[in-house]
Amino acid sequence: MQHSPRFLALIEATRGRVEETDVHQIKGWQDEGRHFHLIDIREESEWARGHLPGARYLGKGIIERDIEVNYPDLDTQLYLYCGGGFRSILAADALRQMGYRHVISVDGGFRGWLDAGYPVES
Repeated sequence: MQHSPRFLALIEATRGRVEETDVHQIKGWQDEGRHFHLIDIREESEWARGHLPGARYLGKGIIERDIEVNYPDLDTQLYLYCGGGFRSILAADALRQMGYRHVISVDGGFRGWLDAGYPVES
């Protein structure tokens, strides 16, 4: 997908405020049996076509509204992913501004997961 220059500029300006990890780290933690909160912020139609194992859906359009009901503890570690890692940066920054201290964007997102050949759920 070709992104507009202003969108990419916004992502780059925001990236410095957000911690990131990658799909390989997430897969490694899953293989180790580590418990963590993995949140898919893509559109509902994207979620329905497949998502990372163990993920929970809280789309970018509702995450700020519904996050406190689902995760009231501001110290909860939240790992957000989208299609490629851009929307998750924006969502992670919004949650950071809401007071969440451990919000991490998953670089590569769903496409990176698929490219690595990792399994998906539907």
